[in-house]
Amino acid sequence: MRTRERIIEEARLLFNEQGYGAVTTAALAAHCGIAEGNLWYHFKTRSALLDAIGERYAAAVDARLELTPRDDPLAGYVRLLAALMAEFREFRFLYRDQQSYGEHADTIRARAPDWLVRSFLQFEAHLAALVDAGLLDWPRDRLRDLATNATIILRYGLEHSRELGAPTGTGSGAVRRTLAQHLTLFEHQLTEDAARTLRQAVAAIGDEALAAPEAAG
Repeated sequence: MRTRERIIEEARLLFNEQGYGAVTTAALAAHCGIAEGNLWYHFKTRSALLDAIGERYAAAVDARLELTPRDDPLAGYVRLLAALMAEFREFRFLYRDQQSYGEHADTIRARAPDWLVRSFLQFEAHLAALVDAGLLDWPRDRLRDLATNATIILRYGLEHSRELGAPTGTGSGAVRRTLAQHLTLFEHQLTEDAARTLRQAVAAIGDEALAAPEAAG
């Protein structure tokens, strides 16, 4: 791995584990086994490093936004949960440490409004597909409210946990808790089998089996 890519990857891991504000450039350089001057050679500012991580985050979000319910709404929702799990775990600090780094990276700041709208529409489409399939008993004219509340919980769940002092680092289960919290909005209106499938999918976070929708049923 080239030095620049290794710095980006190690920075992402350290920011996720220790928090963006807690990782100094000296600590990052030492972790990468390079001189601090070498780090500055590749990234003149911390913002430039954040921008590089932001490009990777953008690719992950774009891929997740391509997911549709297809012909199996329940499996489609499991696929969506799997993509969100990977997104939250790989870019945990972007959801959790906003007060530490102030404004987002340029890429994220420029594209965040569009991502939020598309994420909301994505959840509305998935929830509507569950209703149409008879798996979710929810008024069609209230699906927009449900999608809004779901996206709020998912978008700010990790930050809320941090504010409460709950553990949010790698292995803390914070991502699983956030996904479980969004299910509480509507699982009581799912069929018994559908609710069980989605709860099992959330419980399986971290297992490779979640990547295969049929394995979660």
